[in-house]
Amino acid sequence: MVNRADIGVIGGSGFYSLLEDAHEVDVTTPYGPPSDSISVGRIGGRSVAFIPRHGRGHTYPPHRIPFRANMWALRSLGVRQILAPSAVGSLRPEIGPGALVIPDQIVDRTQGREQTFFDAGAVHVSFADPYCPSGRAAATATAREAGWDTVDGGTLVVIQGPRFSTRAESQWYAGAGWSIIGMTGHPEAVLARELALCYTTLSLVTDHDAGVEAGEGVTHDEVLAFFAANVERMRTLVSQVVEALPEDRTCPCGNALDGIKLPIELP
Repeated sequence: MVNRADIGVIGGSGFYSLLEDAHEVDVTTPYGPPSDSISVGRIGGRSVAFIPRHGRGHTYPPHRIPFRANMWALRSLGVRQILAPSAVGSLRPEIGPGALVIPDQIVDRTQGREQTFFDAGAVHVSFADPYCPSGRAAATATAREAGWDTVDGGTLVVIQGPRFSTRAESQWYAGAGWSIIGMTGHPEAVLARELALCYTTLSLVTDHDAGVEAGEGVTHDEVLAFFAANVERMRTLVSQVVEALPEDRTCPCGNALDGIKLPIELP
């Protein structure tokens, strides 16, 4: 068995059946254990590592996910490109449930999450464009070809959770021009940049957020039910995007740390 992969997938427990010939690998990191064992296998001709973001059985709430350990573990297995499917709420009336958004920007509204590997030394990594342009292009083209209602671009605002937004907060975010809202896209994206990884998120809209439409507001059970009803279709899409990712990285992501003296040695 080869404990190495080129592409990482961070998703929910419904993605366990994603891989062919999979086996589990336990990885230790300087930041503690990752959220669960990592499954390593193949999708077509690509070697892939899968980690359940919240752990097996949804053990970790959004604000307790060991983000640094997860990202470090994936890189230590050789991963250089990451796909991150997730469920989100829509802040725009025209983006409804079932739409797939491939965001190109992110806004951090979390608090207290460890969001850097560089606790010593002055390391400032460019984050103006947080997502991989090659990954985004591959995901957008693949989703559209597969018949998804695909939104190319938009801003994902990440809130602390685990509660949902008030109507006032939701209207505030929408008024700022942001597109979708979630709880897990940060600090994954910035940690990926600090490890010079390509990172692309595939955001499945499960509902309109509380301030977008009148009504009772979304519930946790409704979000899980919608995502579960679409998980097989999402698995298929993720597999297709994995095979569509470029084998050679020509994007800027791999050069994110060029010229920077790091206080730690990366795996």
